[in-house]
Amino acid sequence: MHAGSCLCGAVRYEVHGELGPITVCHCSKCRKANGSAFSAVAPIARADLNLLGGKDALAEFESSPGMHRVFCTGCGAQLYSRRDAMPDLLRLRLGTLDTPVEGEPSQHIFTSYKAAWYAIPGDAPQYPEHIPT
Repeated sequence: MHAGSCLCGAVRYEVHGELGPITVCHCSKCRKANGSAFSAVAPIARADLNLLGGKDALAEFESSPGMHRVFCTGCGAQLYSRRDAMPDLLRLRLGTLDTPVEGEPSQHIFTSYKAAWYAIPGDAPQYPEHIPT
């Protein structure tokens, strides 16, 4: 089980289930949304997310067709994203977790858009665009 919250503490949640592989996204939308060099996410089953408080503080922004970023209206912290095409899957923003996360990134995606001032560490595979299918 993992627990997390937004920056202001209005939204609190638990994840009852496994976190999927950690993906680091370097696309310009993730960089702008996070105000940083990348976004670190892990997929979770929608059914595994239990909101403990702050449901009324959540809002969504459709950053591209069918892609919704869910955030706290009080502090602006992104908590997860969801896609219309995958209604049972959420991509949890790992920076909002209050419990430790085991493991390292399994891949870096959209590296062709990475911040010029950031050097990607480690040996995880790097993909210029999305993960090849």
